[in-house]
Amino acid sequence: MSKSLNLSAVALAGSALAFSAITAHSQDVAPSKAEGYGLGRVALPEEVAAWDIDIRPDGLGLPEGSGDVETGEQLYVDNCASCHGVFGEAVGRWPVLAGGTGTLDDRDPVKTVGSYWPYLSTVYDYIHRAMPFGHAQSMNADQSYALTAYILYLNDLVEDDFALTQENFAGISLPNVDNFIPDDRPGTELPQFSGEPCMTGCKDTVEITMHASVLDVTPEETAAKAEQAKAEATREPTAATEDETNVEPTPETGADAAPTETAGVAQSDPALIAAGEKAFRKCKACHMVGEGAKNRVGPQLNDLMGRTIGSVDDFRYSKVFEDAMKAGDVWTNEALHAFLADPRGAMPKTKMSFKGVRDPEDIDALIAYLEQVGG
Repeated sequence: MSKSLNLSAVALAGSALAFSAITAHSQDVAPSKAEGYGLGRVALPEEVAAWDIDIRPDGLGLPEGSGDVETGEQLYVDNCASCHGVFGEAVGRWPVLAGGTGTLDDRDPVKTVGSYWPYLSTVYDYIHRAMPFGHAQSMNADQSYALTAYILYLNDLVEDDFALTQENFAGISLPNVDNFIPDDRPGTELPQFSGEPCMTGCKDTVEITMHASVLDVTPEETAAKAEQAKAEATREPTAATEDETNVEPTPETGADAAPTETAGVAQSDPALIAAGEKAFRKCKACHMVGEGAKNRVGPQLNDLMGRTIGSVDDFRYSKVFEDAMKAGDVWTNEALHAFLADPRGAMPKTKMSFKGVRDPEDIDALIAYLEQVGG
């Protein structure tokens, strides 16, 4: 027998043995059925358990464990803030996690855990199954509970001493849960579109009556244009102020007249105000100031100097701010300096996890800008 015939015989014998082994294995493990191929085997209980990690809205599937807000905060700073922002406000195009309350009717709604999501189980499930980005399922149950608790805290849904557990999980109801309804389209809409299409009474011509506009397609470019427009808008009064400084002093506005404390910094140093506006960029993700300012993740900052701490209406403060309001404490230059330099040191357990402004000159500029824009 030739060498090639020998090789062919060996290969044929090997194929026959392999086919026999596969057939025997499939018959032993998963017998062939009329509608199937009889391949594979029944999954082992431990294999099913490894994939069975989803959580139902009623809490079914939750593992044993617990996690508190304080632990969740550190986990969030270490694993989440780089994408979702220090206060859940998001970085770039990453999802926003906090705020957005009352915006669902707006043209550009902010859909967050607090404003839009219906079930806490979805939050826990997503964290435990898919986060952190690039390191999915690297957190244990306690860490996932802690992160979920901290996201609740960012949305003002729990206090800073809250601990989330398997036992109290089902008792947490998210604000927008009642606005979600069962999907009834198979029974309502599908029949309407399943019949014969109407082919009569059509228009002779079609015309465009409206154009859609996509807002904020490129956030970086839009933000840059907004900053430029704002700078141009503030440049005119600055020039007017410089012209006014050349007017001869009068008895009412003489050189020896003492300026008020509020106007002193704001009106005498446009460069400082401009520096403060630049420094405020790191604040405006959470705070608004100026005309039309409203509460966001943080309270609006109009009339800040001299205002009672923790006194803005319709904003839910941390307990330390509530205590300061009850004590009658007010925002002074010294108090603002201390808080902006070290928020956690000045106001222990504040929900504002911003680490602070390092440069005292930046703090001076920020205060000058807030006084000028917000009064």
